[in-house]
Formats: sequence, structure tokens, C-alpha cells
Amino acid sequence: MGNFIKVTEQASRYNDLEKMSIQEILTNINQEDKTVPDAVEKAIPQIEKLVAAIADKMLQGGRLFYMGAGTSGRLGILDASECPPTYGVPYGLVIGLIAGGEKAITQAVEFAEDSADEGWSDLQKHFINDKDVVIGLAASGTTPYVIGALKECRKRGIITGSISCNPNSPISDAADFPVEVVVGPEFVTGSTRMKSGTAQKLVLNMISTAIMIQLGRVEDNKMVNMQLSNIKLVDRGVKMVMDNLGLSDYEKAKNLLLKYGSVKKAVESVGSE
Repeated sequence: MGNFIKVTEQASRYNDLEKMSIQEILTNINQEDKTVPDAVEKAIPQIEKLVAAIADKMLQGGRLFYMGAGTSGRLGILDASECPPTYGVPYGLVIGLIAGGEKAITQAVEFAEDSADEGWSDLQKHFINDKDVVIGLAASGTTPYVIGALKECRKRGIITGSISCNPNSPISDAADFPVEVVVGPEFVTGSTRMKSGTAQKLVLNMISTAIMIQLGRVEDNKMVNMQLSNIKLVDRGVKMVMDNLGLSDYEKAKNLLLKYGSVKKAVESVGSE
């Protein structure tokens, strides 16, 4: 770790931000944001290995945990919370944990990320076991809350991954499947909720989407197992049933959908009758 340099904390490439016009501020932020997908692309081989390991464990009945502090923790919770409505998987299959607990989702909790023991303690509340996979999120790659948890997981044979934005960081050292997306200095020096946060969001989208496709929650390009939790989703589901079965009767398709609870089951019911 002697050669570890926090790229995320290096000085912005832009000076005198307060002297910029609004248009200049927005244009410059946009210029920086355009570099993020290219940085993610370089990490695809790392992401692929992590996804393959997670899919393997989840097909055996395991769960996926995301862990982070601050922005990283919130992004993990966001991704975890969107899996059930999008893919119809039960709550508790993908779990997001944040240093400082639920209060930290909306408010900064002082020093919560500095405890190396708290992360493992949070995992134990969910009866973590060796079927599960834990991904630590830390833009800096140095968050004790996350690194402490990953080290404890490793001792117990629990597969770990990490997503960070600095090369050769301590979190990568603690993870079996590290992902490093190096996006460079932020527009506002050290403000890692910007490019680093965007990079983490893109990688999380890739991980959860790829896993759900591997688990059979998508057919063709459709969310056939999404939860029917609002009118927009019901309407989308009805159109998918009509499309799949070649039906022109909206109400018939809607009745099938609501009776069986998912596009997949509604379509299968017709084939089995």
C-alpha cells in the first residue's frame, strides 16, 4: 500500500469556480461526466468476474449485500431497493447497509464510517453466511467500516467484492473481486458524490441487471417478473402479456396479469391450460 495515492482527493483541473458563469459551470461538469463511462469500460473485465461469482452464489440460494458510508452507502441502498419492484425478487435478496444505520440515508452521521467493527456487526444482524456475497463500496477505497467487514468475511470464506475509484486501494486488497473505476479528480476537489458517485451507480446498475438476467428475471428485453405496484407498471405488464400471447383484448390480458401476479406466470398459465 506504500504507493497508494488518492486520485479522488487530488486538486480539480478547474480553478476559480466561483468566477464561472452558470453555463460554464454546467458545461465543465458535463465535460467531466462524459469521462465516466470510459473509465467504467476499462473495469468491465473486473465487473464480469464479480458478477459471475455473485450469480453462482445466488443460484445456490445466497444473498447479495452492498455496504458503504455516505454517498457510497446510499447508492447501494438505492440499487438494492429497486430490485424487488423491477424484478419481482423478495425484499432481503439484495440488501444495502450504510454506516450509521437508517438515519444515515438522509443525514450525515459523524464518525460512523470510522469503526472497523461496526460493518461486521451490521452483517451479523442479517445472519450472513458463506452462501452470501458482500460488495464494499468506497470511492476513496479506505473506509474502515467497509474494509473491516470485508476482512471478517474473508476469514469466514464469504466471497467479497469492492467498488472504488482509486487504484491499488486498501479496499481492493481486502476484496476477492475488486472493481476499480478511476475517474480522476472531481470538478469540486474531493467531492466524490460527483464523478465517483456516478461511476459507482453505473457499476451497480450493471451488476444488479446482469445478475437478474442470469437469474431468469428478464425474458427477451422485458421485466417479466416486476411487481405490479402502481398503475404505470400494471399497464406496462398488460402490454407485455398482450405482446407475448398475441392478444388484442386489453381487459383479458389485464385480468390474467392481476390473477397470476406477474407477466411470466400469466403467460405460462395460458400455455398450461
